[in-house]
Amino acid sequence: MKKVLRFLKEAEVQYLATIGLDGKPKVRPFQFMFENDGKLWFCTGNTKAVYNELQKQPYVEFCASGQGMSWMRLKAKVVFADDLAIKAKVLEHSTLVKSIYKTPDNPSFEVFYLAEATASISAIGKSPEIVHL
Repeated sequence: MKKVLRFLKEAEVQYLATIGLDGKPKVRPFQFMFENDGKLWFCTGNTKAVYNELQKQPYVEFCASGQGMSWMRLKAKVVFADDLAIKAKVLEHSTLVKSIYKTPDNPSFEVFYLAEATASISAIGKSPEIVHL
């Protein structure tokens, strides 16, 4: 887990891949928030297409680019949680998210973590390192 967290914190470029409501892949920039009790947390709004996609098909890949032509892919299942404490922590963590949702009890603010996650950390010319979370 430590190697995965370090990679996520250092990664400047991160993307989430989902299956769209049209059955076709969708990839968009996304931001890892933090780890809490062994769970990797993210957030979105329930008015966004990505939220509806994740409700219909919760399996995703999250990709982050690192230094030296390295990258990490996380394969996982998204699990939404109605947890005001986690939402408050997200707002403390990200001024961007706070500027959008303002308060933890905003009805459109959603948080989720990755379950059943497996990370593959790779670099050009090297075999991938597999980490089960």
